[in-house]
Amino acid sequence: MINNKNIHYGAEQIQVLEGLEPVRKRPGMYIGSTGERGLHQLVYEVVDNSIDEALAGYCDTISVTINEDNSVVVVDNGRGIPIEKNQKTGKSTLETVLTVLHAGGKFNNDAYKVSGGLHGVGVSCVNALSDYLIAEVNWNGKKYRQRFERGIAKTEVEYICDTEDTGTIITFIPDSTIFDAIEFNYTTLKHRMRELAFLNKGIKIILEDKRSGIKDEFHFEGGIKQFIQYLNSKKDALHEDIIYAEGIKDKVIVEISMQYTDSYNENIFSFVNNINTIEGGTHLIGFKTALTRVINDYARKYNLLKENDVAITGDDIREGITAVLSIKVPNPQFEGQTKTKLGNSEVRGIVDNITGEALSAYCEENPKTAKLIVEKSLRSARAREAARKARDLVRRKGALEGLSLPGKLADCSEKDPKLCEICIVEGNSAGGSAKEGRDRRIQAILPLRGKILNVEKSRIDKILNSEEIKNMITAFGTGIGEDFDISKLRYHKIIIMTDADVDGAHIRTLLLTFFYRYMRELITQGHVYAAQPPLYRVKKGKFEKYVYSDPELNRVLEEIGRDNKVEIQRYKGLGEMDPEQLWETTMNPAERILLRINEEDAISADETFNMLMGDKVAPRREFIEQNARYVTNLDI
Repeated sequence: MINNKNIHYGAEQIQVLEGLEPVRKRPGMYIGSTGERGLHQLVYEVVDNSIDEALAGYCDTISVTINEDNSVVVVDNGRGIPIEKNQKTGKSTLETVLTVLHAGGKFNNDAYKVSGGLHGVGVSCVNALSDYLIAEVNWNGKKYRQRFERGIAKTEVEYICDTEDTGTIITFIPDSTIFDAIEFNYTTLKHRMRELAFLNKGIKIILEDKRSGIKDEFHFEGGIKQFIQYLNSKKDALHEDIIYAEGIKDKVIVEISMQYTDSYNENIFSFVNNINTIEGGTHLIGFKTALTRVINDYARKYNLLKENDVAITGDDIREGITAVLSIKVPNPQFEGQTKTKLGNSEVRGIVDNITGEALSAYCEENPKTAKLIVEKSLRSARAREAARKARDLVRRKGALEGLSLPGKLADCSEKDPKLCEICIVEGNSAGGSAKEGRDRRIQAILPLRGKILNVEKSRIDKILNSEEIKNMITAFGTGIGEDFDISKLRYHKIIIMTDADVDGAHIRTLLLTFFYRYMRELITQGHVYAAQPPLYRVKKGKFEKYVYSDPELNRVLEEIGRDNKVEIQRYKGLGEMDPEQLWETTMNPAERILLRINEEDAISADETFNMLMGDKVAPRREFIEQNARYVTNLDI
């Protein structure tokens, strides 16, 4: 027991952080992390301010530029941040907004009826976490400028010149002492800027990267209808027209756009004030409830459901749907682990009502499409019934002894899932080495026989009849689909351990597609990893080193000298390694390299899986043509 009697606790132990000091001291609390995600959040926070101006009707063009030194410039043609004195702080409004937490027009409903950035932390946090930030404002016919360094004003608001322009220009460079790296990823920013342009029809967003000369412009007058076209561009639509509805009630603005494809996956993306509500919420419940009710009512009204038909559920009706639900709420209440779940109870009924009325009218006016949706739902219901029987069969097999793969699962002895990991290994040869070389206490080995089923092209009943997939489901213990229960996971690390070649990459993609579509929580909760086996073993005399890339190989060869005494072994497969080598390079927790698989962006992830594993060949060919020049170590 600790003796606390002599420990003094008084006022001197209480630390008061002034101004933006809390942000610099605990940046992760404000932007999520100091890694890549937090770095890009800085850009989003500045752009959010410009979007707020657009939502209020004062801005129609936003440009974002990455400079060669990784500084970022965000320009809008809104009203500009006022520079007049703020009565509460005694400073200019510009300086107040940039140096005081939670200061800004979005906290006053008279200034902004709806704020896209309300979920964020504001431009003051960007200022605090920047090496420098320069704010330029075109306001009331004059241009003003103020410079800040690490959140502290270094100049007063300075008059620059007269101007006919309006708007705000924010230039900043992240503080390299705060962030792990300050290099912005153009593709990451591109996804978000395009998404914002879809969600706010009519707004033009220009993104430019001066480091590479790349430039994109996003401008969608069709808004989320064009969003659906984009999401389904690599899929085969069940009907040509895109179902669209919009409405407003009690100051809540609702927009819905949807289209069915011949795929078997449900893809519904929901947004509140431009925030991607990946955990759903009351708005999503309202949409799903209305959709299920309307399709069932229509099917019964026109006798499309027969007496002996299996009842169609919400899951059946949503098979193959691509939908975007975007709502604007004056005072959103967010819940959930990542604060991306809407909690406003009144929103459920509003979305239900607007969706129900619009969809009912659409079905009556478009009976051909309505019938196609009902028929697809019925096929899904029959497949679901077959899948239920297949799931029951998996449950009845129960214990792991039922595995029938050559080289059965070699389980670990530890019973605490937090300490256990399972390596999914390609082939019997690598499986044999892995079983011999592993730490039997915490490492289980499950060899695969070839490539698993491509779930992107298969219904759930066929998926559950795949022996490889059944074995994984049984081994993990979580169940699948509607039966999935993350609390029953038997291994908290699921490691995909495939060869470093084309076939290995294909198997890895097949596995990730399966996890993403049917066990997504494994990815979102950080349980899935990819092993990084070495490509080479370099030996010269007593010197021996495993090398994981071609650039690293070149560096090693430069260090030890290139001559005939150097032995270079190229590993084409894990099966070429003996158990000791496999342990040392790929399985030893103290030495190995593991890549954790994250779901950074659900929309781009869905697009990628559909493009790589879906039915359409043209998008896959285009991807290969664009990226072929980056391929190394191609095995032919």
